[in-house]
Amino acid sequence: MIVRMWEVKAEPLRLPELVAWVCDTALPEIEHSPLHLASEVFSSADDRMVVVSKWRSSPLSLPDPPLRLVTRAPHSWDFTQVDR
Repeated sequence: MIVRMWEVKAEPLRLPELVAWVCDTALPEIEHSPLHLASEVFSSADDRMVVVSKWRSSPLSLPDPPLRLVTRAPHSWDFTQVDR
């Protein structure tokens, strides 16, 4: 399993609009994949949001958000579980 963490900072006062865009537009574009297992969306008090998605393999990328909603381009990282 691969876990992808996608993080972005919203423009001031634009976090609710960014969350709506992620939930209504971006996630539906990737959740149809048979490799997709689950996604969770988180936000913070400092206008950041994170999407954590779980994949069987080969994660799909979220589309880039509208520039008016974000202060910079999103960052993403892929993780695999550590056996302990």
